[in-house]
Amino acid sequence: MSVAVIVVAAGSGLRLGAAAPKAYVEVGGRSILEWAVRAMSAHVAVTEIVIVTPQPQLEQTAAADWASGCAVVAGGVERHDSVRAGLSALSPNAHHVLVHDAARPFVPSEVLERVIDALLAGAPAVIPALAVTDTVKRVQLRGSATVVSETLPRQDLVAVQTPQGFTRAALESAHRTRSQSVTDDASLIEQAGGEVVVVLGSPDSFKITTPHDLVLAEALSRRLSPRPSR
Repeated sequence: MSVAVIVVAAGSGLRLGAAAPKAYVEVGGRSILEWAVRAMSAHVAVTEIVIVTPQPQLEQTAAADWASGCAVVAGGVERHDSVRAGLSALSPNAHHVLVHDAARPFVPSEVLERVIDALLAGAPAVIPALAVTDTVKRVQLRGSATVVSETLPRQDLVAVQTPQGFTRAALESAHRTRSQSVTDDASLIEQAGGEVVVVLGSPDSFKITTPHDLVLAEALSRRLSPRPSR
């Protein structure tokens, strides 16, 4: 069964402090977006990819050789607007959909495999995640001070990554009935009362958000890039 991928790259990436949108910053000689698209296209089950970009980068992306065969569409103001734009560009044959943040360019093939396997096995929604290793506390503002209101049980928490997998019907329905802004698509499935299956993610799937993350990304790109022959 075929799987389509929506690569969301329409964010500005202000926290990265770069002159260009984050997905177009180069790491190891390639843009972050190129790394992400290549990672998604590596799986045999992936039959189509839709790239969602900022409007000013639309033509540039569509003309890139690494985007050959991909549909390229402009994103919206919010993340959910961009995902919906990607959904509208899918072919009628796409019954399973992965939504992937371009800011996670180094997803290992085994993570992609786990998500797709769970999805094709019948799960309506699948997310890769890692156990939380830090102590996590809920805080609140009290006067001028930020204070702890609760310490959350770490064994019940995971840090969620992408790509997240869905049946197309479940994802489109969740977007139609969206009642509030969310930071990932699985949250929409949860709001609709659907079940979300969790599979193991990877530390290599980290999200590039800050300049420090770029340093880590450069180091990882050197490990992943093919070495020149002697």
